[in-house]
Amino acid sequence: MTLDDHLNTHPDDRERPASDGQDRTRAVMDLNADLGEGFGRWTLTDDEALLDIVTSANIACGFHAGDPSIMRRVCARAAERGVRIGAQVSYRDLAGFGRRAIDVPPGELADEVTYQIGALEVFARAAGSRVAYVKPHGALYNRVVGDEEQAAAVIEGIRRADPSLPVLGLPGSALHRAAEVAGSPTVREAFADRAYTAAGTLVSRREAGAVLHDEEEVVTRSVRMARERVVVAITGERVPVEARSLCVHGDTPSAARLARRIRAALSEAGTGVEPFA
Repeated sequence: MTLDDHLNTHPDDRERPASDGQDRTRAVMDLNADLGEGFGRWTLTDDEALLDIVTSANIACGFHAGDPSIMRRVCARAAERGVRIGAQVSYRDLAGFGRRAIDVPPGELADEVTYQIGALEVFARAAGSRVAYVKPHGALYNRVVGDEEQAAAVIEGIRRADPSLPVLGLPGSALHRAAEVAGSPTVREAFADRAYTAAGTLVSRREAGAVLHDEEEVVTRSVRMARERVVVAITGERVPVEARSLCVHGDTPSAARLARRIRAALSEAGTGVEPFA
């Protein structure tokens, strides 16, 4: 059984007494958000507020956002609060916030992924923590859902930094297939505030309705994904969702308030909010 399988075992499959006396019968979900997405005097994400809510922080590593001072500061705050630190790697695209598709040769992409993880690891260690996982950002995240070559390059870059690092991504993606082939652990992710296609992929941001803004809808679907393991696609189909981590985009307006509501709703529904790493 892979780490991906273990972390995503259905709650019903975990209803056995634990030898350490802890309750293993409840569902659990990690809550992650993209943080450190500023540059110099410009800030985008409310890092201070979100770090009081999330259990995992996907920290920008300087290629789509972030700079050394921001990386150091967010790592320090995350370590203080016991929040897991993740390297959010991306294409080198500060001007486009990493949301533009770029054709990067596989070898070069692998090097850039390793570079980004290494940069964040230094600040994480200085804060008394470590990089606990890796998650691609934006256009790179979407590209490695189906592009086997780019996905393999990302995994090569991650393994060069640390073969034990889990990769957080979309279930069934080329990224997770490449990780499994290479022997790297994977963790399945779902999105609270993004629309899904009937195939279980994310609706392109170029299309209307790709990002959900109705807080009530986002909170309700978050609980449904955690408890029922389904999401309603933009075309109306019920799509299976197997996830151990739920993402709230840090650049969404009122992201901290939304994340707080989601966490409270998950807890009220009997889902534990705990990090996966």
